[in-house]
Amino acid sequence: MARTACLYSHGMEANPTTEAVDAFIQNVDYPLYVLTVGGDGDQRSGCIVGFASQCSIVPPRFLVCVSKVNHTYGVAERAPGFALHLLTSEQTDLAHIFAEETGDQIDKFAQCRWRVGATGAPILEECAAWLEGEPIARFSVGDHQAFVIEPVAGGSGLPGPVLTYRDGPDLHPAHPVNG
Repeated sequence: MARTACLYSHGMEANPTTEAVDAFIQNVDYPLYVLTVGGDGDQRSGCIVGFASQCSIVPPRFLVCVSKVNHTYGVAERAPGFALHLLTSEQTDLAHIFAEETGDQIDKFAQCRWRVGATGAPILEECAAWLEGEPIARFSVGDHQAFVIEPVAGGSGLPGPVLTYRDGPDLHPAHPVNG
């Protein structure tokens, strides 16, 4: 995931619409989230997600989208527990692990400190903040699957500014962006 998205570099033909969307996206900045999922025995996974947002105030809910070609997607489809984590701007090493490594080949959790949360989701012990919840809705949004998460727990951790898409490292996904 390069810092500036380019739709036609991800398989879409360049045209006035894709160029207009690219121009818009280049002006948007948002936190880089690490999503972790789990709860069925040893089945767990995690990845950087570029599409996540609070989607309801009362009750509080969050929308998280996971690429359908990502290892985390397969686990998320069955997982009862999800956790969203914000990293500090100093945690680029953790961003690289969750973006550039794949759970198909390695155990990302062997490279960081974590614990099992209330829903069974892995909670990263060193992050700026985390929110754990249960998926209450799942639906396709194109090459990603959207999950609506109802929070059950959360907390804050390390101080400092949050790692954002624009200020983050140049990340290269372990899987292609689309199938």
